[in-house]
Amino acid sequence: MDNKDLFRDTPIRYLGYANEVGEAFRAVIPTKAVWFSYGVACAYVACDAADKGFAILKKGPYTDVRERNWQGFLTACDALLWQTLASVVVPGVTINRLCWATRLSLSHYKLKPVSKVISVAVGLSAIPFIIKPIDKAVDHCMDLTVRPWLFKGKHD
Repeated sequence: MDNKDLFRDTPIRYLGYANEVGEAFRAVIPTKAVWFSYGVACAYVACDAADKGFAILKKGPYTDVRERNWQGFLTACDALLWQTLASVVVPGVTINRLCWATRLSLSHYKLKPVSKVISVAVGLSAIPFIIKPIDKAVDHCMDLTVRPWLFKGKHD
């Protein structure tokens, strides 16, 4: 059996970035469509967190069932927080502000009709470049703040 993480090592990972696509298209699609993209991303986040928590419940060795359940809960909380920050909040704000700044900078010229389309192109083209730096930054921040408290020395 392959040790591939379904939610992080396959194309399913890109569902977590649905809201970035929604943010990139915000200027040209209805707001409800943008919110739908956030719903897709949040569903992905919830599924990944549940998967990580249940994975702990399936493996051992835990002699104490309560300790196993607690570790599963903490692992799910860790995944939920990480995914919320790395897949929804930070990239969503980044693409939103990038598209806003693009439209603002183009508003000084007589490019109003195409500024929305250009901002969509800029937002979409930025997505592949922001993924890894944001993931690493969120990992680093969580390693310094939340994870020591969550796992009290049990997390690498």
